Amino acid sequence: MAVVLRCFRHLPSLLYRSSFTMVRGLPQAPAGCPALLLDGCRQCVRQMLLTRQLATKKAKGKGQSQARVNVSAALVEDIINLEETNEDMRAVVEALREDFSRNLSVRTSPGALDHIIVMTKDGKFPLNQLGQISQKSPQLIVVNMINFPESTAAATKAIRESGMNLNPEVDGTIIRVPIPKVTREHRESLAKLAKQSTNKSKEALRKVRSKSINQVKKFKNKVSEDTIRLLEKQIQQMADSTTAEMDKLLAAKTKELLG
Repeated sequence: MAVVLRCFRHLPSLLYRSSFTMVRGLPQAPAGCPALLLDGCRQCVRQMLLTRQLATKKAKGKGQSQARVNVSAALVEDIINLEETNEDMRAVVEALREDFSRNLSVRTSPGALDHIIVMTKDGKFPLNQLGQISQKSPQLIVVNMINFPESTAAATKAIRESGMNLNPEVDGTIIRVPIPKVTREHRESLAKLAKQSTNKSKEALRKVRSKSINQVKKFKNKVSEDTIRLLEKQIQQMADSTTAEMDKLLAAKTKELLG
């Protein structure tokens, strides 16, 4: 009993210190506390801190449509890695940004053809791994398929179906790609592709969100409902923020494409 009382005497200081050291994890054992008892104490501290956060957000959220939460990753690292979730969501945004930069430009350049995926009998390959791409004039891009002549037809089809309004012409192992004039229809076609790319990215984001929430729900019998609810709200908040960023990227790209 004396040992138990000695451990709980340290609880106020644990709570005080832990509120300032969330990023470094929960506090270590006070001298004389058994490890088993400390583990229960640490769980208690973590639950009290999470409950305090939830209560604070609820209080601040009165009269508002939605209160924002900010859960410390260190407090829930044994449930879910929030930093990894954030990295996965950031990766979706960066992939969309790269797609916009590489593939959606009013002026078609040789680099825009590099990553067109070609379906061959041996699998899928980027066009620049099968052919030598060069720009012969401001109005013409040439793809030399001399190294993989058997893939010429497949490469031609991939270029035509790339959604870039390109109509390639074949001469042996040479694929000539006339650069289309910049018309209003061409601009609108590119803007439509930008919208489609954004929708695909949002679908990828939803998968990241669902995966993270499912991970949290695995602990519904081990932690409180408030903890589960707080984490679900945090993940949804992260997803909403990422979606808003993608919408801004799309708006800027659409404005650029439509002139």
